[in-house]
Amino acid sequence: MVSLKLFLGITLSTSFGLGSPVPLPVGFHLSVREDRPLNASLPNVTIFATGGTIAGSASSSDQTTGYRAGALGVEILIDAVPQLWNVSNVRGVQVANVGSPSITPEILLNLTRQVQAELDSPYCQGVVVTHGTDTLEESSFFLDLTTRSEKPVVFVGAMRPATAISADGPINLLEAVTLAADPDARGRGTMIILNDRISNAFFTTKSNANSLDTFRAAEQGFLGFFINIKPKFYFAPSLPRGRPYFDVTNATTLPQVDILYGHQALNPTLASAAVASGAKGLVLAGMGAGGWTSPGGAVIQEVVEHNGTAVVYSRRSMDGYVGPRGSIGYGGGFLNPQKARIMLQLALNAGYESAQLETLFEFDA
Repeated sequence: MVSLKLFLGITLSTSFGLGSPVPLPVGFHLSVREDRPLNASLPNVTIFATGGTIAGSASSSDQTTGYRAGALGVEILIDAVPQLWNVSNVRGVQVANVGSPSITPEILLNLTRQVQAELDSPYCQGVVVTHGTDTLEESSFFLDLTTRSEKPVVFVGAMRPATAISADGPINLLEAVTLAADPDARGRGTMIILNDRISNAFFTTKSNANSLDTFRAAEQGFLGFFINIKPKFYFAPSLPRGRPYFDVTNATTLPQVDILYGHQALNPTLASAAVASGAKGLVLAGMGAGGWTSPGGAVIQEVVEHNGTAVVYSRRSMDGYVGPRGSIGYGGGFLNPQKARIMLQLALNAGYESAQLETLFEFDA
């Protein structure tokens, strides 16, 4: 039987030997499971860990808030679910170990390069990313737009820390690895799995700050469900309309894009202040279908005309569609503000001009 050490040596030389070296964050380490022989009859799945509640620790088993996120390493998460080895040959890569509000463009760029390299390896059948739930929808959306493969990429998190009574992390991780190893999961883009529900990263958002059943795309729906740790898909593989791809192989950081929140009597000068602080783009979480106040709109028009700032109109409500805005910006369509921000960052990094931005955001207008 081929040892897992040999498998890791092959995959590492394949995955991390492509292209120019990628700087790794402080604290990076690889979890090597040398005590586990390779089962040639099972697929190989790599788990990239970034921290979050799924790796969180609290002072007591009944504490579900105020805990420390990103306290446990990937090897501990794997050891806590021995059933993983019945599903796949797994290995863990610790990319970061932080609460998800601390995820930076640099961490995302490093993650997407490592994930893409792994997907390109013939020895890997799928990838799982463990992540904090607070910004999981942003990171999964980022990878959906920056990786290219038919192989599954699955984001997973937890709403209760690993130390809690009835922690949801272990079963979520088992389902994530099972999903990444499933041939029927191919060709569906980046997915999210929590609380038995499979969803598409392009549209899914966190809808509740505390509930286990928090990730959903209310209008677009789920892709499938888990029964007895087996995925059941509702539809054949498909991808969202207008889903672009951005090559970030050579990117080291991303342009600053800020989100402004719409409300009655909003401060119009916040837009110009954001631009003065370095923002190359703005996303407006508008009222209704992207509405903004008249004084605020005047400042938006000024930063567009005088500074060349790219402005995308979105909405502060959970769902809805924001259409074209004419010469003062672009309608964000079905994208919520945080996803519109990611897409605008990637587009500006790629050098998109006004006509390309209009096509990108208003492709179905």
